[in-house]
Amino acid sequence: MAAPESSAAAVPTLYTNNALRNAFGGVLAFFILLLIGVMAFSIRLFSVIKYESVIHEFDPYFNYRVTQFLAKNGIYEFWNWFDDRTWYPLGRVIGGTVYPGLTLTAGTIWWLLNSLNIPLSVETVCVFTAPIFSAFASWATYLLTKEVKGTGAGLTAAALLAMVPSYISRSVAGSYDNEAVAIFALIFTFYLYIKTLNTGSLFYATLNSIAYFYMVCSWGGYTFIINLIPMHVLLCIVTGRFSSRLYIAYAPLVVLGTLLAALVPVVGFNAVMTSEHFASFLVFIILHVVAFVYYIKGILTPKMFKVAVTLVVSVGLAVCCAVIAVLVALVASSPTKGWSGRSLSLLDPTYASKYIPIIASVSEHQPPTWPSYFMDINVLAFLVPAGIIACFSPLSDASSFVVLYIATSVYFSGVMVRLMLVFAPAACITSGIALSQAFDVFTRSIKFQLPGIASNTEVDAAETSSSTAEAQNDVEKSEETSKNRPSKKSKKKEKEEKPLPKAKAEKKRLLALPLDSSVISLLLLILLGALYVVHCVWAAAEAYSAPSIVLTSRSHDGLHVFDDFREAYAWLRHNTDVDDKVASWWDYGYQTTAMANRTVIVDNNTWNNTHIATVGTAMSSPEKAAWEIFHSLDVKYVLVVFGGLVGYPSDDINKFLWMVRIGGGVFPHIKEPDYLRDGQYRIDSQATPTMLNCLMYKLSYYRFVETDGKAFDRVRQTEIGKKYFKLTHFEEVFTTHHWMVRIYKLKPPKNRIRGKTKKPKTKTSTTSSRAKRSGTGKKNPWH
Repeated sequence: MAAPESSAAAVPTLYTNNALRNAFGGVLAFFILLLIGVMAFSIRLFSVIKYESVIHEFDPYFNYRVTQFLAKNGIYEFWNWFDDRTWYPLGRVIGGTVYPGLTLTAGTIWWLLNSLNIPLSVETVCVFTAPIFSAFASWATYLLTKEVKGTGAGLTAAALLAMVPSYISRSVAGSYDNEAVAIFALIFTFYLYIKTLNTGSLFYATLNSIAYFYMVCSWGGYTFIINLIPMHVLLCIVTGRFSSRLYIAYAPLVVLGTLLAALVPVVGFNAVMTSEHFASFLVFIILHVVAFVYYIKGILTPKMFKVAVTLVVSVGLAVCCAVIAVLVALVASSPTKGWSGRSLSLLDPTYASKYIPIIASVSEHQPPTWPSYFMDINVLAFLVPAGIIACFSPLSDASSFVVLYIATSVYFSGVMVRLMLVFAPAACITSGIALSQAFDVFTRSIKFQLPGIASNTEVDAAETSSSTAEAQNDVEKSEETSKNRPSKKSKKKEKEEKPLPKAKAEKKRLLALPLDSSVISLLLLILLGALYVVHCVWAAAEAYSAPSIVLTSRSHDGLHVFDDFREAYAWLRHNTDVDDKVASWWDYGYQTTAMANRTVIVDNNTWNNTHIATVGTAMSSPEKAAWEIFHSLDVKYVLVVFGGLVGYPSDDINKFLWMVRIGGGVFPHIKEPDYLRDGQYRIDSQATPTMLNCLMYKLSYYRFVETDGKAFDRVRQTEIGKKYFKLTHFEEVFTTHHWMVRIYKLKPPKNRIRGKTKKPKTKTSTTSSRAKRSGTGKKNPWH
């Protein structure tokens, strides 16, 4: 009698211990998440600590300028803002051509802080928006991974994402770009989809649609979501995993999410008219056909069910064929088959280089190299395969989604280096799962073999089995919310094992790894994690913290700072008229407008290929023809970036062939072979006459020989071909300290006429009369 009484008395104690353990684990997980958020925020502050609180890159300056306008003028003025300082003389409707998520988010944060009497400037809010949302993204990763493989995997994945260099590169302090908030929206949308799939809750389905709407507002990469989720739904249907939870997770997203997406002005009817969205509608129809089949199966006899299935399948196929026919008709009416240029570049990596050189010219649209994978995800590249294998044991709806996510993101990251950003969360999730499972195996093996613990194995096994039984009961109570769908055999096996803790403990002991191997493997995993942390901190501090607006280099005599860009923009702001127009290559349009407050011809929006081709043609033309093109556009100043003196490789001479290609795509008289010598791009004595006489060459190398007497280009590692020449239609007005930015002014026609050598009156009058008769003043400068 004593044994039953003691065992009965031990049951409440066991449940109390489990409750305390769970409560302590929850509190510990909360504090770990809090520390992960702090780490994600602080590791991105190197740019502010080492340099200053400044906006980085090119696109962030436009976003900063738009946020300033929003904070000053309000939301209604923002939606109706026509910006006449860009794309002169066309202008741009800002409210209808931007993804407003980032701007509205930062503007709301600024408004809330000022409402609480915290007087931060708009620039400060913009600088720190990305680090703040990186912490949110880490927490969203925890929630997503927890739904797939539990709390341990979630914490590990969150810690990995907080430090992964690929994400740091686009979320350091000052990187005020759309991806700053979009990656959080992407992960959070996936989490809510998995949560709805696991619970079947319409509440989470509604939240999922709202999160998708925020993603649509934030970034054009929302098309990845609206194609990946339908692929997963179709995969579940094909593999026989259809359920009411799947229907609830997907149907509201398509209906409510599409309606909300159409409210975003930059998307509008594209949400239902472009090929990127057609897959979601097709899967939506298939889902309803399958749901109807399952419904009639439950209310009809087997004989009637066969007849009904034949009818439903026939009608469903007819509807699908009709929808496909309509989609094909819509697609066939579009020159690009209903796809955007960037989407076609993802499906066909050679498309942009063949047909849209302006997309191919962007460095972040190029395919990545193998070293870039190691740079951006480091050791995660070796853990991803292990994480994929772990997702199959057991395979659930949630884990199959992770496998599909990692497979698609790997492909897209291999096509476009920018999409390494989409691949990074998937790599962190799978790597977190792999590390968590590995730590669990190794620590359990050590636990079962250390002296002093072996005697308590039976108690531990009993506690483990009871907690497992409790968890299994919770799962059985909400069968619709189960993630792993255990088979009948596994349930029977668990029931048999419940009253046999000793047998279960013995089985675990047999499955345990040798003690030496477990300890060594655990130490190697810790070392691997330490190497990852060191690499991430180095990447955050050195590789990705430097703002492109302020450059630095180290040499034997110390650190050198190159602040030429801000020097040039400050000169434009203080020494030119407010209405003056500045021409440059499109890379510098946003910065010129935001920092110099001057009107530009083209900028980084690249929405008008013809306008960009016009500037490219001017840069590729001889000086006189270029002057005529710029004069017709009312340009007064031309800005070029030159790195030959200091060794800055991202200058206009290195980008010049793209100007030729883009210009030649619209104006056929510009031909790339005219600028190449035997297929090679040269600027030395072997360069072609067309290259040596084009405007870009002259504006870059004017007076360059005066710097060292040899005119040696440190970027191209050669002496230039044409060292001594004069400008006849342009005059140099400003060159920065390190010659990185050079600004020229167009000479007015009268000055050019006065400067010419006087000719006999008869010839002069004859020439002028011929000019009037031929109408040279009205000649089209582009032909």
